[in-house]
Amino acid sequence: MSNTQKYSLAPIPPADWSDNIVNALSSFPGGLKYVSSHWQETGEIARGAYVLGTLAHHTDLAKAFLTFNNHVATNSTLSARERELLILRIGWLRKCEYEYIQHVILGKRAGLLDDEIARTQIGPDADDWTGQDATLMRVADELNADARIGDSNMAELSKHYSAQQIMDMIFLIGCYESVAMAIKSFNIPLEPGSPTLDDETRRKMFSQ
Repeated sequence: MSNTQKYSLAPIPPADWSDNIVNALSSFPGGLKYVSSHWQETGEIARGAYVLGTLAHHTDLAKAFLTFNNHVATNSTLSARERELLILRIGWLRKCEYEYIQHVILGKRAGLLDDEIARTQIGPDADDWTGQDATLMRVADELNADARIGDSNMAELSKHYSAQQIMDMIFLIGCYESVAMAIKSFNIPLEPGSPTLDDETRRKMFSQ
């Protein structure tokens, strides 16, 4: 393989998921139900199927990772809105179009407005954030840049969030850093019919 070729790991499609694969993917029950039911009802690939199908190549890893992923993404001490703000910011910082697009959709379901989603592209210095939202943006930026929350930001967080919530923030960012790494390393494509970034937004993502 030449240095210019991109390695890809073809996702295993839902039609080929064995009982062992389904058991492993069931550690993220909401995602599995969405992908499987869509496949059974329409015969089409749903959003998220390619990430699950990639994890299906390594069922032990899938079971362990998706147990962790399910906690930070759905069952943590943070609100859905707070989680989605953090995921959108780290997806943007990691220049991971797939992750960012998926969580634009999920963010809207969690109550984020279009202008709030757009501000995740700018970060903590964007106009019109509330103080707490700007602090969350700073959490993602600092963990991405330095692998730690800075002292002043930690002091600000501690005024509003419990130790458990701050832990959930850190591990949420770590989880979606890992997801972005896998998506980009294996060149996981967007599923058919998924929305894409417009040219100007994609240019902004990859120029920062």
